[in-house]
Amino acid sequence: MSVPPHVRTSRTADPATGTRGPATVGEGTELTMTALTKTAGNEPEADAAASPAKKIEGRSLGQIAWTRFKRDKAAVAGGVVVILLILLAVLAKPIESVFGLDPDALNQDLLDANLGGLPMGDWGGMSADHPLGIDPLQGRDLLSRIIEGSWVSLLVAFGATLLSNTIGTVLGVMAGYYGGWVDTLISRVMDVFLAFPLLLFAIAISASLQGGAFGLHGLPLHIMVLIFVIGFFNWPYMGRIVRGQTLSLREREFVYAARSLGARGPFILFKELLPNLVGPILVYSTLLIPTNILFEAGLSFLGVGIQAPQASWGGMLNDAIKYYQVDPQYMVVPGLAIFLTVLAFNLLGDGLRDALDPKSN
Repeated sequence: MSVPPHVRTSRTADPATGTRGPATVGEGTELTMTALTKTAGNEPEADAAASPAKKIEGRSLGQIAWTRFKRDKAAVAGGVVVILLILLAVLAKPIESVFGLDPDALNQDLLDANLGGLPMGDWGGMSADHPLGIDPLQGRDLLSRIIEGSWVSLLVAFGATLLSNTIGTVLGVMAGYYGGWVDTLISRVMDVFLAFPLLLFAIAISASLQGGAFGLHGLPLHIMVLIFVIGFFNWPYMGRIVRGQTLSLREREFVYAARSLGARGPFILFKELLPNLVGPILVYSTLLIPTNILFEAGLSFLGVGIQAPQASWGGMLNDAIKYYQVDPQYMVVPGLAIFLTVLAFNLLGDGLRDALDPKSN
């Protein structure tokens, strides 16, 4: 096969020796090799210029937990409902003032005297002015009373949760860290509180303090009594959870490191252990709040919680007992409010648990 002229080699004789020298590459070959070498040498630079390297960034534990939480659509929906409920409770009075809602206003003209004071029309008197209807016998707007009762239920639930979390966290972390007789004493106190018939005890205390106590009367007294009764007798549940977590954390390296540097018990408890207990405490709090809402509604339903004329979801259920056969709407509205609130908090709590503690799955 013939070689093209531009790559053909030639041997030339050396004038001094008369021998032929080594083969040389033609001029075309030198240009071609030079071009290939330059092209090959510039390819990495061209690729680097065309596609710059992506910056690798680390993520904090909070960002990782938020990413996990966003994947749980049910938990996100529950969180949205919880935020709306909190805003509704906080802004209950301004909302009533702006829209002219009065939970105690009587609408006797909307009641049918021939039917024993039942609302006129279908579905409990639902209309544009009263989207959720009115209550029998007095004709009060149910939407206004649901909004008015929301801040009471959430205030009692959050206050009781804060009280029980404070007591349970402090005693639980002390029992788990110190151990020995401290752990034994606190654990036995937890057992005593857990043995109390809480519902009967709460009914007795609430009923005995209805007239007045500690310089308080009326609604402030009822709220403070409910917060104290529900929160003070529920702290052992939080205490046991915190104690169990502390027993595990006290054997970790950072605790040994703090001890080796001369840190004493109080510093380790509140600076080293408590920050690592925020996750379990937050998760259990979101699961304890709906339980406290149900407890407050149950006491109000039994007549020893929030008293009339103040609107409360449990009190509305109590009033609806006499009319559930002829006006079921009156019972459905407060019952649905309690159901949606408890469901939203439970979904939020489950999502937070999965996001902050993926090993629980």
